Amino acid sequence: MDSNRTRSSLAVPEQSILEACGETPLPEMGIIEQVWETNPIPEADIAARAARAFASLPIGELPDGSEIALGVGSRGIANLPDIVTGVVTEAKDRGYEPFVFPAMGSHGGATGAGQREMLAELGVAESVIGCEIRSSMEVIEVGRTDERDVPVVADANAANADAIVPINRIKPHTDFSGDVESGLSKMLVIGMGKQRGAKIAHDWAVNWSLRDMIPEITAQLLAELPVVGGVAILEDQHDDTTEIEGIPPEGFLDREAELLETAYDIMPKVPFPELDVLILDQQGKDISGQGMDTNVIGRRPFAIQEPEPETPDIKRIYTRSLTETTHGNAMGVGSADFVHENLLTEIEMPTTLINALTASTTRGVRLPPAVETDRAGLVAALSTIGVVDSTTVRVLRATDTMRLHRLYASTALVEEARDRDDLRVVEEPAPIRFESGEFADPSPHETSSHGTSDRDEK
Repeated sequence: MDSNRTRSSLAVPEQSILEACGETPLPEMGIIEQVWETNPIPEADIAARAARAFASLPIGELPDGSEIALGVGSRGIANLPDIVTGVVTEAKDRGYEPFVFPAMGSHGGATGAGQREMLAELGVAESVIGCEIRSSMEVIEVGRTDERDVPVVADANAANADAIVPINRIKPHTDFSGDVESGLSKMLVIGMGKQRGAKIAHDWAVNWSLRDMIPEITAQLLAELPVVGGVAILEDQHDDTTEIEGIPPEGFLDREAELLETAYDIMPKVPFPELDVLILDQQGKDISGQGMDTNVIGRRPFAIQEPEPETPDIKRIYTRSLTETTHGNAMGVGSADFVHENLLTEIEMPTTLINALTASTTRGVRLPPAVETDRAGLVAALSTIGVVDSTTVRVLRATDTMRLHRLYASTALVEEARDRDDLRVVEEPAPIRFESGEFADPSPHETSSHGTSDRDEK
């Protein structure tokens, strides 16, 4: 039997949901927009800024012809091909021989070919960046930690190079909170460790938190390997590149901690501390390591010995689909309360489970109840939060946890937005439109000035 058909049969029909829930008033929804002040780097300047960041690193003593291994990950970083190309070009101009190695742990199905393919999908191909990509899952052990005797491993191609330079975005992590989270140090420890290193790190993180492990192992890797610095990237609320900075080895932990504070300040967030229902049109690994950014949804139910974010408090989350780029990896789907049957049929469970096993977060891939339609998902969510008043219920619909500029908002939230300087009402509330039980209006980000919706054209 077709696996998609089997999974689809698990979805509860809309009529069954409506009969079970009875009369559930649905709120009218308007459109609001977050007001952000940003200062992105012009796209035409990205490569030059990346080149300057690389040029600032202490690499002057390397002889001509030295091989420089550039670590590149699997996240959806804005302008990544231009950033990598800028670094490659500058390295070549200085007489070095750069090559890229995937620094993405177990992603890409934990195969060299799969990781090369992931880089290509991000625009990082040899024909684009102008240098060789060496993709292999082979690692070498470079040492062991002092107190716990944990193996410290690294990509063999990188370890055998004359110099190593990771290129990564600094941002809050989805699984833990610490002085350094997702960035250059984590790329060294987990990304450069390939599947084996990622598995070792997440296994030990159960009793030895990543917040403590990453700084200690980073210090050891810096001592044992020729890491000459890193290229750090910051992105603003629109996920545009706002800073590219070269960080020398001695500044990895301290400077990265400072940049993390800035990243927290400028990351996109849900603009309300409390919601009754959050609807997400999609989730995926290209959106967040956990599919839905835990710092945005306020949930971290799968992280062992790690506290959940204090805000926001969201009673129910309904997720509608997976992104195409996630290739069926539904990591973090367990954070949702309900999912659309489309999401269920899109899941590639082997890919998802391998990722969860590597990260020791199997609770994050538990499957929520699936519903046949959007109307069923919304009704199911609303009917399980107590008595609902359509004029006061707090419902928000977002494209995903990364695109939070424009949002569909229920009447109560629209009224609150009128009194806030950081929010703007774009469109007044109107009844939710359905076509065959599905939302008829497009994802919120598609209603922006970059595109129009049916509602805009009315």
